[in-house]
Amino acid sequence: MNNLPSLKRVAMPLAALAGLLAATVAYAQEAAPAAAAPTPTLDTGNTAWMLTSTALVLMMTIPGLALFYAGMVRKKNLLATVMQSFAICCLVTVLWFVAGYSLAFSDGGSLNAYVGGFSKVLFQGITVSSLWAPGVANIPEFVFAMFQMTFAIITPALIAGAFAERMKFSALLLFSGLWLLVVYAPVAHWVWGGGFLGSAGVLDFAGGTVVHINAGVAGLVCALVLGKREGYGSVNMAPYNLVYAVIGAALLWVGWFGFNAGSELAADGLAGAAMVNTQVAAAAAGLAWMFTEWLVAKKPSVLGIISGVVAGLVAVTPASGFVNPTGAFVIGIAAGIICYFAAVKIKHALGYDDSLDAFGVHGVGGIVGALLTGVFADPAINALGKDASVLKQLYGIVFTIVWAAVATLVILYVVKALVGLRPSKQEEIEGLDVTQHGEVVQ
Repeated sequence: MNNLPSLKRVAMPLAALAGLLAATVAYAQEAAPAAAAPTPTLDTGNTAWMLTSTALVLMMTIPGLALFYAGMVRKKNLLATVMQSFAICCLVTVLWFVAGYSLAFSDGGSLNAYVGGFSKVLFQGITVSSLWAPGVANIPEFVFAMFQMTFAIITPALIAGAFAERMKFSALLLFSGLWLLVVYAPVAHWVWGGGFLGSAGVLDFAGGTVVHINAGVAGLVCALVLGKREGYGSVNMAPYNLVYAVIGAALLWVGWFGFNAGSELAADGLAGAAMVNTQVAAAAAGLAWMFTEWLVAKKPSVLGIISGVVAGLVAVTPASGFVNPTGAFVIGIAAGIICYFAAVKIKHALGYDDSLDAFGVHGVGGIVGALLTGVFADPAINALGKDASVLKQLYGIVFTIVWAAVATLVILYVVKALVGLRPSKQEEIEGLDVTQHGEVVQ
């Protein structure tokens, strides 16, 4: 007890020293600069997958869609139909490089909710070191821009199926160029480029609204404005070579893995889920169309099963990265049945001439898939699915339909005033191969 005062005298300076040391350490920690965030670096695995996906999606148009459409027209229009896909590929490539990519994927400033700006015209500002989605995908922006270019290429090429065998080639080029810049690029921005549909929670993993509804509705407007083919309903318009169409459909099917699984922008589990969903939906839709046709028309046709597969591929496109395989299976069955009636029964009942069913397959299939994405979105597959709803999906569908329909109508009348839309009746009867291109298939 007598030593207590001396202990206090020793303890007090020690406590003061400990407090001083603690304060010094705290000050040093505050004064030390914060650790710099890691510099994003290119992910070679993701990049390799995206290079592959880009090539697969380009293959969907040339030669996939070119052969698919060419096999379904008459012999006298085969070369003209192939030419449409090939020329659109060249035209859209140039326009995407010049302005399309910038309008879709750059910052539009005060108008960014509706359209991008001009900061990336001619790909300016993009270098070999520029990355897209730093910290997420870490792929070169050049690769992303090229991947999106292949989507921009196939969309106007799909529209050509609605007016096959009856549009002048000059009109096709002018229409496709204007449509890309006025319709496609803004809608792509709305959904994927930071625009108002994406911000509202509209889910479109790989192009149900941007590509298929957009193209399908535009195709229907084209079919209505141009009118029916000469001899429609009285002349035999059977496909020239369904083997070409089967080859084209097969190329589309394989290429669609780049379309859907590639839209994840990474080589990961979600890309794998999108690939499985794509295969399951395509197969289910092919069988659903085939059995429906078998029941209704008494025979399962080759044209029917390949059309069903394409309908399934279309419908699963917006859903591919949001649903589980069971959801994809149901979407495929629904698309096969609904698109059969839309393309075969409803079209004939209403009397419009959608030559190769661009609206019946792509427009209707896209709507079915976009709506059912809101039904079957699974948060266990993609966390974004937790906020999915049919009403949000319907919101995106309605805006896309209205813009595509109105803008396409205006563009068609501009083209009609400048170069005309259709060849003469005699030229159409002779065939577009010889009258538009001076060539024939022997």
